[in-house]
Amino acid sequence: MSILAAVAVPHPPLIMPEVGRGQEKTIQKTIDAYREVMAKVAALKPDTVVVLSPHSVMYADYFHISPGKTARGDFGAYRAPEASVTATYDAEFRAALIDRCQKTKIPAGTLGEKTAALDHATMIPLRFLQEHRLQCKYLRIGLAGLPAREHYRLGTAIAEAAAQTGKRAVIIASGDLSHKLKADGPYGFVPEGPEFDRLAMEALGKGDFFSLLIMDKNFTEKAAECGLRSFWIMAGAFDGHKVAAKALSYEGPFGVGYGVAWFKNEGEDDSRFIGEQLAAWQTEKLNKIRNKESEPVRLARESLESFIREGKEAALPTELSPELIQKRAGAFVSLKKDGELRGCIGTFLPTASSLAAEIRQNALSAGLKDPRFPPVTAAELPELVYSVDVLAEPEQVTSMEELDVKRYGVIVQSGERRGLLLPDLEGVDTVAEQVAIARRKGGIAPQEKVTLWRFAVTRYR
Repeated sequence: MSILAAVAVPHPPLIMPEVGRGQEKTIQKTIDAYREVMAKVAALKPDTVVVLSPHSVMYADYFHISPGKTARGDFGAYRAPEASVTATYDAEFRAALIDRCQKTKIPAGTLGEKTAALDHATMIPLRFLQEHRLQCKYLRIGLAGLPAREHYRLGTAIAEAAAQTGKRAVIIASGDLSHKLKADGPYGFVPEGPEFDRLAMEALGKGDFFSLLIMDKNFTEKAAECGLRSFWIMAGAFDGHKVAAKALSYEGPFGVGYGVAWFKNEGEDDSRFIGEQLAAWQTEKLNKIRNKESEPVRLARESLESFIREGKEAALPTELSPELIQKRAGAFVSLKKDGELRGCIGTFLPTASSLAAEIRQNALSAGLKDPRFPPVTAAELPELVYSVDVLAEPEQVTSMEELDVKRYGVIVQSGERRGLLLPDLEGVDTVAEQVAIARRKGGIAPQEKVTLWRFAVTRYR
């Protein structure tokens, strides 16, 4: 059997009467929609319900599938220990899924369990579902720090495991939306919060999974969402199938977005191989970046590619501009993959005979010697996005008032310890944050006296 249906649901603990103590009535529309979709799930009489939980074990590069025969959890953390949920796991389905993941090189399995107890993002939807006394087994899967395509591939593996075992399966994609909808909410307000919720609910209501998969990472991080990765996996479970989608409700009275949506499998559809569409879109995006890349970036990329593919350092190109050949300056080379940092090494003062040589040596170091990451492999080269920062000579300043987080990088020094941070970085919005990060990088405590330098940067992409 393929995946019969799926639901996208939130997991606010106060939705439980034992926790909310009357406050749950504020989100009655969410409760009503929850009950409606769980009645639909129960009517399908699934053998297995797969729960995708943002609050199960989460690793940067691995999907954790809960092991064991049964699991239990309660709401003691929310002052309601009397409210509990128990689930029996589907060992056959789990084994088939792990086998499929191994064959397709999806990093998933039962290793690394930190606690067997069910988390609230699992218990809340199961509490609503179990009102129907449904006789089924469950599978709980955590999310990962991996890109959208890997979550989508896991979803396809779930569907294939259902087909292999002949199980009638339904997916519960547990996830709240933005946590930053209101200034007086627990997490504050950013404009990206309500905009993310609007776009997400629109996409869920239309079954437009492609739009969910290509959302800008910086945008979604600012929105502080929690359910997007669950939705990515759910989308993959419907790969190649037509989906009847319906958004049932949306509320956000406490500053966190709660959306409920329903998805029904309506058979095969050759136009819905969205994983292939995502791969083509990503390739086209990278090609556009390559076509527009600056001379310093092209030099950095070709230097690393040549070394990895040929095993030796290539000579500098002969057609470089005079600035790269005649100028000496410090430079940083940064590599990103799927929007995540993959390496960054640089020099704040020149160490090579030319800027070109500086960029080349730092490109090799960023790809092969950054201690935070394993060396870049040949298979990764087509997926890397490069940037090069050329530094002006640092100048000492006497106070933080002379710094500008967007315009200047900063060097913080105490004795022989030194920390540096480039300007205009995503997620670093104030001088205080910039200096604090530079302190941490240099191993300098917040209370220690420091000398400050600032430096201007020319950034090339």
